[in-house]
Amino acid sequence: MSAVLQFKNINDTTPMSMMCGGRSKKMPRHSCYSSYKLCLRCFYSCSCTRVKREIPSTCGCVWALLVLCVFLFTLIWLYVTLILKNDIHNLNEEIFRLKGIWQDWSVVLITVAAVLASYSVVLLLISMCLVVSGQPLDLHWLHQIFVCFCIVLVSLGIIGLDLKWDIEWTAVAISLQATSPFLHIGAVIGVSALAWVLAGYFWETKNKVLKYLLPLVYIILVCALFVSPVFISSPCIIKASELPPKPWFMGHRGAPMLAPENTMSSFDKMVNSGGKVFETDVMVSWDGIPFLMHDETLLRTTNVKEVFPDHSRKSCSNFTWSELQELNTSEWFLQKNPFGTAGSLTEDQLKEAMQQKIPSLEEVLIACEKHNISIMFDLRQPPPGHPYYESFVNVTVNTILNTSIRHDLILWLPDDEREDVIKTAPGFKQIYGRRREKNDTNILYDVNLSYTNISLSEIRWYRGDNISVNLFVVNKPWLFSYVWCAGATSVTTNACHLLKDLTQPIWLMDPDSYLIIWIVADVLALVHIIWAFFVQRACSRTREEEESEAVLLMMIENLVA
Repeated sequence: MSAVLQFKNINDTTPMSMMCGGRSKKMPRHSCYSSYKLCLRCFYSCSCTRVKREIPSTCGCVWALLVLCVFLFTLIWLYVTLILKNDIHNLNEEIFRLKGIWQDWSVVLITVAAVLASYSVVLLLISMCLVVSGQPLDLHWLHQIFVCFCIVLVSLGIIGLDLKWDIEWTAVAISLQATSPFLHIGAVIGVSALAWVLAGYFWETKNKVLKYLLPLVYIILVCALFVSPVFISSPCIIKASELPPKPWFMGHRGAPMLAPENTMSSFDKMVNSGGKVFETDVMVSWDGIPFLMHDETLLRTTNVKEVFPDHSRKSCSNFTWSELQELNTSEWFLQKNPFGTAGSLTEDQLKEAMQQKIPSLEEVLIACEKHNISIMFDLRQPPPGHPYYESFVNVTVNTILNTSIRHDLILWLPDDEREDVIKTAPGFKQIYGRRREKNDTNILYDVNLSYTNISLSEIRWYRGDNISVNLFVVNKPWLFSYVWCAGATSVTTNACHLLKDLTQPIWLMDPDSYLIIWIVADVLALVHIIWAFFVQRACSRTREEEESEAVLLMMIENLVA
């Protein structure tokens, strides 16, 4: 009777040698392994019932594949939200213009994407462990709802981006071009790790269709990854001796991360950060004074609601210069903290920021002459009915000519009445905000373009023809490194103080070195995949032997009983 009790307390998968006492010391390991599988099932299926090893059902496999797709889906969306951070200030401004709400939406987007990606990766890892350990893949209905929720939420984000901000897909494409060597290595590692799960399923499944279909798809995917570097053309895969000179900086509205935008404090911070050009926006007041302002209204960057509550939504140009001087341009910067940098300012810097007013164009021109800094600006036409609606260009040009600034420091960007400006002030340096056409009769020496509006080959084409290329707005080191390697002459940036410290691109790789890395990575991945299939085959045979012993044990138990 005691022998029978002993047989009944032995796990079905326990080898015969353990029952005979030869490996009794290994029992705790099997017990821990069983508990580990039970914990995984508790999270994945919300079931704490111990089950024998079995092949996952078709429904379970479908959900596991869906979890894999959701993981890739959310991971891609997380990557996209990180790329959007370079231009997120534009989105923040646009939402404020439409809804009057200021928020750093990058925090919201990245946080949500990170939570979704983290959840999906945990679910994916658990499903892979369950497949390897031969446990059923019965995804609980709550997880099924959450998985569908992830799909819906990310889909809405992608649709919204495509409808309202589709230019950012070009930014994503540029980022893929910039980081493609590292994405390739990461993809190879991920796909080779997947071999363990696929091999385990291959040796265990009885479904002949899936047994050969899944490996075929896997082989195609692996081969595509192995040869993908043939199509990679990242500009930073060049010899160090061929690296173009570092682009110099145009301060976008000065140094708006360190001081309120389009103020004299912002100008000073830009000069101290190594900026060579002050890029700004000019409007003409009701009484004919050109001044610095980006937005159509004063709501975002001033305290106009407090000073002129009944006229806060008026166009900037409909205020007189004396009225504009009553406004403070600092409070919004300290309260809204648009770049998350206000907290790092010293007490003296805060005092300086609190005293900022809207500067006139004349005031800025005097400062540019003093520091030998060039100035480039967008010129906004006043609304209809404005006294200077027709003559705003002449007013601006005359303001410049009435100062003693050297004409070669004026980078004239506006297309309005350009020919007349060239005749009136031939010393102004003409900057064109458009791409050169093949049959263009005008000779372009300098172009100012969005980094999303020019290809790598076009940058090199322009530079080959000795045309200076300025790209805007470049804030992140990865993007600055990309345009540096591409050969851009200069960049317009909000982050002069950060980019000035880069002595070389954040990564630079010799083509021969990348070729070696490519070959070694592919060979190691191939060896790892083959090894995974051999190991899983050996494990499958061991389990078959253990199961045979278990069946024999049950027969003996029945005979004894």
